[in-house]
Amino acid sequence: MKNRLVKSAMTERISNKRFEPTIGHEKLYKKWADTNAGLLITGNVVVDRKHLESAGNVCFDDKSMLPKLSSWAESSKKDGNHVWVQISHSGRQTNKFGTSKPLAPSEVKLSKMGLFGKPIAMSEKDIDDVIKGFTKAARLSKLSGFTGVQIHAAHGYLLSQFLSPHTNLRTDQWGGTIENRSRLLLTIIREIRNEVGPNFPIAVKLNSADFQRGGFTEEESLEVVKMLDKETIDLLEISGGTYEKLAFFELNEEVGIKESTKKREAYFIDFAKKIRKVSTIPLMITGGFRSYHFCNEVLQNKEVDLIGMARPFITNRESISGFLKGEVLSLENFVIRTGIKKFEDAAEGGFYARQLIRFSKGKRFKGDMNPLWSSVFLILYEFKIAMLKKFFN
Repeated sequence: MKNRLVKSAMTERISNKRFEPTIGHEKLYKKWADTNAGLLITGNVVVDRKHLESAGNVCFDDKSMLPKLSSWAESSKKDGNHVWVQISHSGRQTNKFGTSKPLAPSEVKLSKMGLFGKPIAMSEKDIDDVIKGFTKAARLSKLSGFTGVQIHAAHGYLLSQFLSPHTNLRTDQWGGTIENRSRLLLTIIREIRNEVGPNFPIAVKLNSADFQRGGFTEEESLEVVKMLDKETIDLLEISGGTYEKLAFFELNEEVGIKESTKKREAYFIDFAKKIRKVSTIPLMITGGFRSYHFCNEVLQNKEVDLIGMARPFITNRESISGFLKGEVLSLENFVIRTGIKKFEDAAEGGFYARQLIRFSKGKRFKGDMNPLWSSVFLILYEFKIAMLKKFFN
């Protein structure tokens, strides 16, 4: 890579009614390519149209969409950067606008604003279909000109659900011990590697922890990292949290993190040190990085190999190229607040979703959006897009 800065995944929500990428994707990624970041990672690209993270997701499941995928990939490239596809399945985190009966490891319902149905425990065939879906999406990614893939096994999506004892209550080969709960992730990695060959990058995004009682712990995450170290993956990105426990929001609020971590910007830097003791996989963490000197410090100290940023590629998009040159020394930490605690995470999510939709139309960042309107925007937008696809597809 030409540098160590990565635009981490942010869901775009702008696919057409056939779940294909649009001109909006090309506008969005062309501007991100102009930042000169070494790697751009797409937002959630799903493998199953019934299990969306957002009604506006792209689904890589049909070879006929290759021309549009290729246009998206090509528009994202500039001066030798990399563009990787984040492949995902939402499992029980599929909202009711997508399906009222999502598939999941076990019948453990997600309780959040009444938006999620009770899941159905997956059969062996369902699991096999998911493996094939991830593999097909990786194949289409390579064929269309993307330069790598990232398997999403964090943030409470399906692979994260299999890893967590809170959501995986199975007693077969896919549940119970951490080895069994890791089986689906490891199987997908191996199948994708067989499909794309030895020289196509495969990354994994993994939670350091779920940050909820009975969930995936740091100790279990380290055990999974040890297993991943024996596989042929090229990058490990560390994150944390689920829909039920939105770690990034709480960490941004500086709740429950060590004083040393607050001072050092990056949310997961302490956990990264533990990973270095058990793994040689190139390592990236996302969350909290804002200053030029600190980014260089952790790279020089070999605490991480790549710096992941997400929101700065929205709020500070025009400053990223200067940041890489050392001409801009810090990026703004833009925080959205309604003053009503239960709406805060929705306000942040809606605010950034609205910005990305603006960018896809060629518009610029708008910082003065109403936080309360942003908090309800996502629900209204998801409903509208889901209904359009259901009745006009």
